[in-house]
Amino acid sequence: MTRTCPFVVGIACFAILGCVTVVQSQVTLEVTEGNSTCIKAELSASFSITYDTANGTRTVMVPLPGSAVVGVASSCGGDGRSPWLVALFGDGHALGLGFSSNDSLYSVANLTLQYNLSDVSNFPEANSTDVVTVETTSVGMVARVNTTYRCISASPVIVGGATVTFSNVTMEAFMTGDDLSPNESVCTADQSFTTAPPPPPSTTTAAPAPVPTPPGTPSQGSYSVSNSNGTVCLLARMALQLNISHFSASQNKTIQEVVNLLPNQTTSSGLCDPTSATLVLTQGSATNLSFLFSLNSTSNRYHLTGLSVVAAWSDMTAPFDTSNSSLDYLRGSLGRSYMCISEQTLAVDQNFSLNTFQLQVQPFGITRGQFAQAEECQLDQDNMLIPIVVGAALAGLVLIVLIAYLIGRKRSHAGYQTI
Repeated sequence: MTRTCPFVVGIACFAILGCVTVVQSQVTLEVTEGNSTCIKAELSASFSITYDTANGTRTVMVPLPGSAVVGVASSCGGDGRSPWLVALFGDGHALGLGFSSNDSLYSVANLTLQYNLSDVSNFPEANSTDVVTVETTSVGMVARVNTTYRCISASPVIVGGATVTFSNVTMEAFMTGDDLSPNESVCTADQSFTTAPPPPPSTTTAAPAPVPTPPGTPSQGSYSVSNSNGTVCLLARMALQLNISHFSASQNKTIQEVVNLLPNQTTSSGLCDPTSATLVLTQGSATNLSFLFSLNSTSNRYHLTGLSVVAAWSDMTAPFDTSNSSLDYLRGSLGRSYMCISEQTLAVDQNFSLNTFQLQVQPFGITRGQFAQAEECQLDQDNMLIPIVVGAALAGLVLIVLIAYLIGRKRSHAGYQTI
């Protein structure tokens, strides 16, 4: 869904707040207030954008150029406003990052991408000359307060019909000094290449760290997303369980932790477009889970194409964030809901998978705010087939025994002669 966002103000005006320099392929962006810097980012980014042409659709890759500048809509926040970093580039394009924080963590709470389809150099043969704005609240950039967020690995973020891929990122918001903090919060993708520091020497024998107790089957929650006029555009009922591999602070090793999502502590939000729908589930400040559904307008079939998670659990040495935008789960037909009562495991990457139970979801074609007729998953169909086959086999066995009994009874009567 396209929206008007806080930074879409005089996009043709390239006035600068702060300063911009370029280091090779990286762009350095600073937001200042007076003589103080509140946001600084050194990063590379590229944008994969799909748009309509006369012959169908086309996908282009647009890089964030070295000529990007910090726009006047950038802000250090205050008076109820969130801090924003807005980078303007090219012929009417913009990338916006909105930040939020609590006592211990800060994060990119909102990512907004604006692109101008009348820019023929980047969008040749586009059917439209509109300026399109898309946004997401599931970004996955989380760091401890007073530290620098660092992520050298490529990190894709799904936003509407586009994907923003960041790399070589060092960034800090809510800064207390004019330069990036020497203390770092390293993203999960980079941690896999970093050897954990050895534990400090100890003269006493430490008690073994407790092993996490399996949480049991999660409770089912009901979630929905409404469009701008209040009409429900996505419905979901499901019980969810997160499986995350992370480095444990208490056990000083990588563990797999299984955590249930608690419906009574979880809020839902999201966006709906004609061919894409996003459901974001947020449990307090510790867990953020985002689903992206895509609709094929030719086949009128939809599926779950993207999953991302941000987790900042108490035993983690650093916030965990990962995403995958090339999935193919929960396939259904337009105007129907998808149902799977059986447990499913949705593998996202080597460090994260999602278990679903008692799931029913419909991201498109909702009428009267209710689920349409359900299409059952193969697991449920197989589970129904097994008792049918077993029942048929038992019935056949009973029939065979009955026939054998009748034949035996007839033969026994044939052995007697009437006197």
